[in-house]
Amino acid sequence: MNLHGRGILFGLLIAMAALAAIASRVLADDDREFNEPGNNLIADQFNNRVIEVDPSGKIVWQFGLGPSDFSPASIIGTNDAQRVGELTLMAGTGTPGGQPEAPDCCNPAGCPDNRVLLVNRAGHIVWQYGQFGPGGNGPDQLNTPVQNTWLPREDEREAGIPHGHVLITDQGNGRIIEVRVSDKRIVWEYDGLNNPNCAELLENGHILICDENNNQALEVTHTTPSTIVHTYTMAGGMLFSGVAFASRLRNGHTLITDSNNNRIVETDEAGGVFFQYFTNTDTNSTQRSTGPLPTRALRLRNGNTLISDQYNHRVIEVSPDLQIVRSFGKIASLGYNTKSVADGGLNSPYDAKRIGDYTGITPPFDHD
Repeated sequence: MNLHGRGILFGLLIAMAALAAIASRVLADDDREFNEPGNNLIADQFNNRVIEVDPSGKIVWQFGLGPSDFSPASIIGTNDAQRVGELTLMAGTGTPGGQPEAPDCCNPAGCPDNRVLLVNRAGHIVWQYGQFGPGGNGPDQLNTPVQNTWLPREDEREAGIPHGHVLITDQGNGRIIEVRVSDKRIVWEYDGLNNPNCAELLENGHILICDENNNQALEVTHTTPSTIVHTYTMAGGMLFSGVAFASRLRNGHTLITDSNNNRIVETDEAGGVFFQYFTNTDTNSTQRSTGPLPTRALRLRNGNTLISDQYNHRVIEVSPDLQIVRSFGKIASLGYNTKSVADGGLNSPYDAKRIGDYTGITPPFDHD
């Protein structure tokens, strides 16, 4: 090889080394960004994905291949996601037929999923309950699962899967079931609900349930049989309509997503109002017959409230004085973006949670 050729080769080696160094730095940055406390995990419903975004809206992790993919490689019409250590638990609810936000679902009967998945960072499924496709009510079957809550029994791992139980809101079967991870056995069940939409384990050992189409939240004992401890049906003189989510705050109050009334309300057992936010008051709000429909609200450790403003296609963080201090997506503008959701790129986000912040919801391990 002549000197000119050696120079070219040497230059290529230097360039390759530089690229390798850049790649290693990018990987290191990604390692730092994934599962970072303060990031947000969003169930981007009709984009058939779960994403983790940093405070600026940059997407640092994604599971699912987008709004036109209805294969098992995506999570179809997902309504819920939570981080369990470095794993992600998510509910594959499925997409109804004729959903205007999901025109790629061409089947009039809808595009089902019917799985609860636990996936690792690489997107590999490490545990699954339910089968991809049409729903059922037999062993290892679900029908429109809309929410999943991790109930740990031991903070140990075996073959990469934490021990524990999963509380699943099996909406189409009108029930809440508690499934043991190790053998997929149902160890507790609460039936007779009308389109249930959530279930959380409270510190007092009871279960808080959203009985959505009965327009109420129920606190029941975690026993067999269960008994109803309290029923929430109204706040501030307004009857609930479509209770989509409920969580117990540290002050003993309950934060309720009163979906069909387009409001988030903090109430007590007497029906008092201590915080109230309506999602349909913005002049740019979606003009839709069913309204913006907020689907999830969580009180954060900093005192703000994180709201999944479904058909306004945004997730907003609202201060106690009712000011929006952070927003992901763009009001009344659905879209799909694989890089950032700082100003658009969401499609009917159903759930959002702050990484490392389990204020008011069931912690998967020994978190605050």
